[in-house]
Amino acid sequence: MTAPGLSGRTALVTGGASGIGAACARHLAARGAQVTVADLDDVAAKTLAEEIDGRAWHVDLLDTDQLADLRLETDILVNNAGIQTVSPIEEFRVEDFRRIQTLMVEAPFLLIRAALPHMYAQGFGRIVNVSSVHGLRASAFKVAYVTAKHALEGMSKVTALEGGSHGVTSNCVNPGYVSTPLVQKQIADQAQLHGVSEADVVEKVMLTESAIKRLVEPDEVASLVGWLASADAGMVTGASYTIDGGWTAR
Repeated sequence: MTAPGLSGRTALVTGGASGIGAACARHLAARGAQVTVADLDDVAAKTLAEEIDGRAWHVDLLDTDQLADLRLETDILVNNAGIQTVSPIEEFRVEDFRRIQTLMVEAPFLLIRAALPHMYAQGFGRIVNVSSVHGLRASAFKVAYVTAKHALEGMSKVTALEGGSHGVTSNCVNPGYVSTPLVQKQIADQAQLHGVSEADVVEKVMLTESAIKRLVEPDEVASLVGWLASADAGMVTGASYTIDGGWTAR
């Protein structure tokens, strides 16, 4: 049964074929939106698009030249695509730092830039940036990711200020560690870096600051994204919504 709220709306979710992105695509589709699943994994994007009666967009967001003149006719834009590299600053490869900024800062900027004319013309738009606790707090060994998420927070706020008079809102969602393939890889990387077991990484590294000692589920993030995309959140803009088990309460 389709939940109410987004019938007749179009949505684009980047990194939409797995993890948080896939949960968002399914949730928005269940609420009635026509969803485009944008992902580097063409097969996975097409598979999910077929499941939700949406569309697939095979795109490499690191190829920003192809995005420079893009125009998007979407009512809802969810900037979700992301990658992670864990390394001390002095050992952090320059190319890895640049790649993360390109994917997680420059690409969202170009997509927002491409989407705003349509949103302004119709007097409605919802931009939801999947940030992180690391957009509000820092962690060691994640210099590129923390830098990118802090930049995304600033971009979201500027978009909110510029879009407000046009009926366009822009917000961030800030989950803690979510049970996704990206986080599972982080667990393995952190275990190697710290010389401990993966179970110890989850309990003693990832969740040490959280009051609720479990990973966030992708569907929990998607539910918040869905609300921010709805008419009910029309006065919510320039905000950052934590979903982190109490991490940032400290």
